[in-house]
Amino acid sequence: MKHVSDSSFEEDVLKSTSPVLVDFWAEWCGPCRQIAPALEELDQTMSDKVTVAKINIDENPNTPNKYGVRGIPTLMVFKDGQVAATKIGALPKSKLLEWVESVV
Repeated sequence: MKHVSDSSFEEDVLKSTSPVLVDFWAEWCGPCRQIAPALEELDQTMSDKVTVAKINIDENPNTPNKYGVRGIPTLMVFKDGQVAATKIGALPKSKLLEWVESVV
């Protein structure tokens, strides 16, 4: 799992040659902690298809603002520097996997 910041977002996410699933999260967010294990597992099982990245919105406010993140967790899949899909809220692991597989 890659941790990205406002300063590394362009390099790590937008310029990535493979799809990147970005988790916009914060320490105080219960649902964010709830989906963390599913994201870890996804990172391990689908590492050949997608990179999983996390960005803490409290420490990095510019990127969430740029992409209109209003609630967390917000998950966005970026392909070729563009947002390919967005999900807001915690998903069960099976739904999370289904969604990512349908996008990447």
